[in-house]
Amino acid sequence: MEQPGMDNLFAQLEAVLRQRREQGGDQSYVASLYKSGLDRMLKKIGEEATEVVLAAKNGDAQELAAEMADLWFHCLVVLAYRDMDSSAVMRILAERFGRSGLEEKASRPHN
Repeated sequence: MEQPGMDNLFAQLEAVLRQRREQGGDQSYVASLYKSGLDRMLKKIGEEATEVVLAAKNGDAQELAAEMADLWFHCLVVLAYRDMDSSAVMRILAERFGRSGLEEKASRPHN
């Protein structure tokens, strides 16, 4: 498979994730995650988040980037499982852009 361009990497990756979701079975790692169900996918996110924390503490930039890529990937898998894509997240980030983080957090409804 040809390596995707950086400008539309998420869109290309999301297309592959949707394809794997429809595929089912054990033809790929992603298809096996979808077959395993949401709890397994969420466990992977937790594992990857912990690895990001450890890599950040270790101070190795390459390790941190690799672990962050794993975390983002698994987050995209869950979004695709829920029939969403990164544009939903990007819209929220765009709405928050330019606002004070403290102001934005204070504006959220309290649960």
